[in-house]
Amino acid sequence: MAELTKEEVKHVAHLARLAITEEEAEKFALQLGAITEFAEQLKELDTTNVEPTTHVLPLVNVLREDVATKGLDRETMMLNVKEQEAGQVKVPSIMD
Repeated sequence: MAELTKEEVKHVAHLARLAITEEEAEKFALQLGAITEFAEQLKELDTTNVEPTTHVLPLVNVLREDVATKGLDRETMMLNVKEQEAGQVKVPSIMD
């Protein structure tokens, strides 16, 4: 694959709505060129017996059993409330 030019990098930056300087475009052209060169090397690997995968490790959700438990007693919880009204926690208004 051919090296990326500064103009190509600036075009991609424009598409991504990124403002970059001339120095950054030159720097990124070199860095992206090295990345694509490495990706090209990967094409040389023999992958005939390798199964396609999206993750190296198996994905497993570890979930606890959903069991209902008794919560805090209302009177005990209200001991920690700064302001209350009619058995409800009173919070500052966010709308006028």
